[in-house]
Amino acid sequence: MCQSLPTVCAQKRVTMVKYILGIDIGTTSVKVCIVNKETHDVEAQNIKDTQSNIPSDTGPGGNKQDVSKIVYAINLCVSKLPKHLLQEVCEIGICGQMHGVLFWKNDSEKRAWEIIEKDTSVRYDVSLDRVSALYTWQDNRCDPSFLSTLPVPESHLNVSTGFGVATIFWMTKNKPEKLRRFNHSGTIADFAVAMLCNLDRPVMSCQNAASWGYFNCRTSEWNIDILKNANFPVELLPEVKASGKIAGYLAGNWHSVPKGTPVGVGLGDLQCSVLSTLETLEDAVLNISTSAQISFVVDSYVPNNGPPEVLPLYYWPYFGQQYVAVAASLNGGNSLATFVKMLQQWVMELGFNVPQSKVWEKLLAISIEDSAVSDLEIRPTCLGERYNPDLAASVSNIHVGNLGLAQVFRALCRGLMENLHSMIPREVLQSAKITRIVGNGSGLSRNKILQKEVEKLYQLPLVFTKGGDAAKGAALAVHLHSNT
Repeated sequence: MCQSLPTVCAQKRVTMVKYILGIDIGTTSVKVCIVNKETHDVEAQNIKDTQSNIPSDTGPGGNKQDVSKIVYAINLCVSKLPKHLLQEVCEIGICGQMHGVLFWKNDSEKRAWEIIEKDTSVRYDVSLDRVSALYTWQDNRCDPSFLSTLPVPESHLNVSTGFGVATIFWMTKNKPEKLRRFNHSGTIADFAVAMLCNLDRPVMSCQNAASWGYFNCRTSEWNIDILKNANFPVELLPEVKASGKIAGYLAGNWHSVPKGTPVGVGLGDLQCSVLSTLETLEDAVLNISTSAQISFVVDSYVPNNGPPEVLPLYYWPYFGQQYVAVAASLNGGNSLATFVKMLQQWVMELGFNVPQSKVWEKLLAISIEDSAVSDLEIRPTCLGERYNPDLAASVSNIHVGNLGLAQVFRALCRGLMENLHSMIPREVLQSAKITRIVGNGSGLSRNKILQKEVEKLYQLPLVFTKGGDAAKGAALAVHLHSNT
């Protein structure tokens, strides 16, 4: 009897364990994971490229994605997770790419999505005629001349192209007939939450609201009066809740996740990545994937009510009363990818075909050698920066001795980090008492050259931990902050 007691207790302990489903809807892929509620360990995960980019009707300045392909990727990723774990999910946390906006229509007749029953479970599909494309954070239709016509926000945060409210302003002026087809809007994470919970009206977190612009973080309110006076369709703005709070409950048994499971309000992927990465407040987080960001959490920051300052360093809402200081460059892994695509195109024009994977493999191998170091200077700001949209890329100090492929790629990597360092210098991290940099993002973890430049510029150790997963951060956020 005494010998069997520990076994019985262990069995009870096992049955008490519950799990959290985390979903990250990124710019190029969807990642999902199941997190153990007690240990915070990731028990299973899955990832899928969305391949959702579609041509823009505004030319090269526009950047749009197909929402149905994103939803398909979400369904597929979740469906491939272990069923016995999905059945024990008790909370769902969702985050995604910030700033962007999509529109949809719900009314008494029909929703913007379909809940399709199959056996004992359901699948969610998009009603194509009721959902717009996703206008992403990379959208450049709001050029500086257009932005100059917009009212000054009552916020400590400035408005840039690709921000939801700016895009809606542009649509109001240039595509009013398209806008009139819809009665709701949100980020892609907000749409996913509304769909899973079958909400009449979307709910948005303070994090995503701030990323849209015209949101006062001190009062947690939209700049309604300012927007109304500028003939902005304020009825499109979602309800806002504190980050981490529950938005609704799962409308059906979704790939074995039980109906009625609480779903957190959609969060920013940056904040969720930081949450899953930080081990102490003396850590700064460096992420290089599509774009590049370096960030750290501050306790004492109090935002003003505006007007906003145009600075390379922004303070975004984090969780609770905290803010995260962020230098967010538009030029990260996408700048390196542009260079790789250019090389591949040149080779094709010469009559050869080399896969991009081979180009990457060769560049990373030959550029790590000391012989690749040169005095070539590259400023890789092809996409400009939010604080200076007209910033262009350039190459200087060119001579016949520094034009080797390894030297050029090494200079490109150095220039990428020098650009980020110009936005948040080493002295800023020192004054914040940061003692190390925690790296994440495939653009950094696979690139030894970038890692060397980080340590050289910031003179701080660069480490990689088990964190850095925004999907895990979304799961932890809904678990840790839903009741605070």
